[in-house]
Formats: sequence, C-alpha cells, structure tokens
Amino acid sequence: MLNLAKKLEVLANIAIILVAILITVVLVKSYILPSSTNTVAENEVRAGTHVPLPGVDWSASSQTLLLALSQNCHFCSESAPFYQRLAHERAQRGSLRLIAVLPQPVVDGQKYLSDLGLSVDDVRQVPLSSLGVVGTPTLILVNKVGVATEVWRGKLPGDAESQVLAKLKEGLP
Repeated sequence: MLNLAKKLEVLANIAIILVAILITVVLVKSYILPSSTNTVAENEVRAGTHVPLPGVDWSASSQTLLLALSQNCHFCSESAPFYQRLAHERAQRGSLRLIAVLPQPVVDGQKYLSDLGLSVDDVRQVPLSSLGVVGTPTLILVNKVGVATEVWRGKLPGDAESQVLAKLKEGLP
C-alpha cells in the first residue's frame, strides 16, 4: 500500500512538471519570442481600416472594389471568371468602381488583365504589403471615405462569390 502511494506521488509530480513546462513554452512563444504571424495580422487590411492608395479619389464612387492580384498567382488567374462577373455587375449598375492593384508595372498588369478578359476602371502598380495585403488574390471593398468595409482573401468558393455579389448589390443604388 505504501509502495502504491509513493508511485502515485511520483506520477503526480511528473504530471505537474510537464504541465508547468508546457505552460512556460506557450507563454514564451506568445509573449517573448517575436512571431511573424502576429506581425502580419497586425498590419493586414481588415474591415474598418483606412486603405492607403495614393491618388485615388474614394468619393468618386459610393463603392470601390480593389482587386489585389499578381501575374504570378495562379489563384488570381483561376478566379478570372468571377472577376468578369464583377465587371459585368459594374457595367450594369455604374456606381461600383473596379481598381486592380498589382506589384507588377502597370503595362504588364494591363496586359495580364486583358489576357484574362477583365475590364477594370484603373490599374495601379502598388507594393501590396503597403495596402496590408499579405496574399493574392484579395478583394477589398472600400467606401467613399477610403475605409475598407469588407475584405475577402484567396480564391473564393462559389458560395463566397455569391456573398460578394450580394454585398456589392446592397451598397448600389
């Protein structure tokens, strides 16, 4: 009986030590070591943040949809049919403005968009990180004061595409 009690005490002590080590590791990783993931999340564009795109008059339209793309992104190319639908919506309603922002030179971006069969109102060369874009494709819906109201990241599945279209229709006259 005494031997069993001693074994249980040793096992309990080992369990306490393991839990203490685990808690220490979690605390060190969370609060002491720098994490690139946390840094990205802090700088990443999200709803409610101002979108710093020089030279754009946000008040020219009730809504502006930024298409953050890259020629080197196969998800961007694969999403072209959806972007064509967005351009079609814009053409029917008129108050939605589409601006493509790419890290490549404007001429290259225009050719890329033309090859995709996509017509937009403006094409800009911008370091995507300056907008808080960490991956392409990213769609940023911006209101007339330059604040992001919605952000969609990655190649969107069909139901998310429908949500984007519905959100755009909400804000259009």
